[in-house]
Amino acid sequence: MGWQAAVVGALGAAQYKQQGAIGKYNQRVQNRNAQVAEQEAELIQQQAEFDIAQFDKEFRKVEGQTKVNLAKSGVVQGSGTAYRIEQANALEAELQKNVIKYNANVNASRRMEEANFARISGEVARQSARLAQIGTLTQTGTSLLTMSQGSFGTKKDPGLVVAP
Repeated sequence: MGWQAAVVGALGAAQYKQQGAIGKYNQRVQNRNAQVAEQEAELIQQQAEFDIAQFDKEFRKVEGQTKVNLAKSGVVQGSGTAYRIEQANALEAELQKNVIKYNANVNASRRMEEANFARISGEVARQSARLAQIGTLTQTGTSLLTMSQGSFGTKKDPGLVVAP
């Protein structure tokens, strides 16, 4: 084996090392993407809590205005139309809160699914790099074997044989 084999071996080793580094890097990127998606899911839940608190604040304001308007018009509080309006408003408020929670849960679930997919993608990237490393080892080994067979004369061409 000469200097060519040494070069082939060195290049194969460098490629093997680089493929491993690329696989690890891609996996780290995907894991970071997963963390970001999980943080976004948490923020979505926090935003939903804030939205519900804001909605409650606005609802109490509207509810107070409604009571004042009904009292100004001479309607007795807690009876007849006033009671039905109060009940309808309370039902609508509960429905709106449930819609806010539902939408937040759906969006948070999507983000968590993205996080899971990112982790899986990272693992696939790492496994792909490992497969590429195996391919590099195989290719380098084959090249070195081919070179050594040629230099040791194990693959001699019998040449032209003339019959006597």
